[in-house]
Formats: sequence, structure tokens, C-alpha cells
Amino acid sequence: MILCAGVVIFRSMGKIMKSIWKYIAIIVAAIVADQITKGILLYLITGTVPLFGAAWDVVPVPYLMTQVCNFFNIVFTWNPGASFSMLRGLGEAAPLIIIIGTGFIIGFIAYYLFARAPKYERAPLALVVGGAIGNLIDRVRFGAVIDFLDFHIGGWHYPSFNVADMCIVIGVAWLILNFVLARRRCVRSVKSDKNGK
Repeated sequence: MILCAGVVIFRSMGKIMKSIWKYIAIIVAAIVADQITKGILLYLITGTVPLFGAAWDVVPVPYLMTQVCNFFNIVFTWNPGASFSMLRGLGEAAPLIIIIGTGFIIGFIAYYLFARAPKYERAPLALVVGGAIGNLIDRVRFGAVIDFLDFHIGGWHYPSFNVADMCIVIGVAWLILNFVLARRRCVRSVKSDKNGK
């Protein structure tokens, strides 16, 4: 009896761990893609990939690397604010405030992801967590985030961003889409139950 219960528990734990590892892999892939692209840019500009340093001492000015096409450039900029240059007005305290705030947010989302989130929310949340950790690594290393993707139309430039920002935006959009689709399924189910009675 005890042996059977142990086997059942072991099998269910195996399924849970397999599920968890899938989402951890998404988080790690987002972090690695983000850090590799930023590392390549640092190497192309400085000839090295510094582990730590004050952002503007590492690369002193915004740097246009190449114009890819009429609406897209690869640039190098430091963002001391939050995503898409928000919260830049906090001054010298901004990096510390953002690091602490981001750490709390990542912890909360990660807890929800692994402990409470329904299955349809987990992959998008893993993307958000991976992107947030990618930018947090920059903040801890340099006090600012490396942004390099610059889309523009004429003289109007969308705020430059990076792979971590893309993961966050895609994750949030995917989460919203999944929520809308789940809600529609729920409404259809309720309607069909009413019609069946």
C-alpha cells in the first residue's frame, strides 16, 4: 500500500517537474538571447565584454551602429529608466529603485507562474520573467539597460528597445490573447449549458 502511494506520488512529481522545467527553459532562453545580443554589441564597440562598470564609462555616448533599412537602425543606447525609457526622471536613485522594484515584481510573477497560474498563462509569464531578468542583469551590471533596436518613420523614432523588452511585450500580448480566448470559451460553454437545459 505504501509502495503504491509512493509510486503514484513519484509519477505525479515527475509530471510536475517536467512541466516546471519547460517554463524554466523558456525563462533561460529569453535571458540568454538577450544577454548574447547585448554582449555582441558591447564587443563590436569596445572590443571586450565588460562584466561590470558604470554605463557611460563603458560606452560614453549613444552610438549608431548601422542603418539596416529605411525604417530600422541598429544603435547602442543606455536606458537608465524602465522599459521604453520610462521613469528616467527619478535621477540618481533610479537604478536602485528600479532594481528593487523589478526584483519584487519578478518574484511575485515567478511565484504566481509556478504555484498558481493556469496552464494557458505559464508560457507567456515565463517570457515576461525571462525578459525582466535580462534587463535586471543589465541594471545590476551597469546601472542602465542596453537598448539597440531602433524603428523609425521619417523623423519619428519609436523608443529603442532590446530582446528582453520584446520578450516582455510578446509575453503580455500572448497573456491578453489567451485570457480573451479563455473568456470566450467560458462564455460559449455557459451559453451551451443554458441552451441544453
